[in-house]
Amino acid sequence: MRAILFLAVESNETKKIRISELAEELKMPTPYLGKILQELVPKSIISSIKGPRGGFYLTEKNQQAPLIKIIEAIDGLAYFEKCGLGLEDCSDSHPCPIHEDFKKSRDHLKTVFTNKTIRELASEIIANELILVS
Repeated sequence: MRAILFLAVESNETKKIRISELAEELKMPTPYLGKILQELVPKSIISSIKGPRGGFYLTEKNQQAPLIKIIEAIDGLAYFEKCGLGLEDCSDSHPCPIHEDFKKSRDHLKTVFTNKTIRELASEIIANELILVS
């Protein structure tokens, strides 16, 4: 998520960010980050161009994607269905001790990720002068 937000703030169709630069800025291993970002390109969450002036970037269309698409592409949506304690038999009809509380939080988080776009988060980061790198 931080890598995508960094790209949303720092890149565009004329300014691409190389994987080595992005990994250095975010203090993440280049191969790990590269693997994740390469999975997001065919899903139209981010864009990339190969070559000497290439790199990763976000288009206007990329920035319209809701955050839930990033989560779905990387981890899947199973978290939003699972039990907070990891019990297999937990359900509305057979709830675990934290079922109702966890379900409310999980559902609220899913709503936030579904309704908030990459662009909205990037705009808030810029407006509040937040720092994405450590």
